[in-house]
Amino acid sequence: MDDMRAELENLFQQTYSGGNLLPQCGVGDRMLPAIRGEFRVDVREHDDEVIVIADLPGVEKENVSLQLLSPRALEVSCERRGENEEKSEGYYMRERVCGTMRRIVAIPVDVTEIDSNASFRNDVLEVRL
Repeated sequence: MDDMRAELENLFQQTYSGGNLLPQCGVGDRMLPAIRGEFRVDVREHDDEVIVIADLPGVEKENVSLQLLSPRALEVSCERRGENEEKSEGYYMRERVCGTMRRIVAIPVDVTEIDSNASFRNDVLEVRL
């Protein structure tokens, strides 16, 4: 599976990273996390803290887990639960998948859990370290 995913990522990069189909704007890079079953994040520094913001559409607050793996790596994992199977009849296309998503976010400076906090509102997770 890893080889197949790597091949698909390579093909996607070749197709969408400036070929004739789309202008050079990094579309392939922005879409790769979705292909991998990941979610998009922003990481920024502000004053003396690092702020990680993650879009987690369709995820409930109680299904989000955070773990500081090292002073420079934060693991964000979550589970998006699907609808009842009874409701699946009549779909022509179904791209909004359910399942577990996990991403290890690189932090630009050393951080600790001391005085850190997280909030989750409108499908957006904000972690301040």
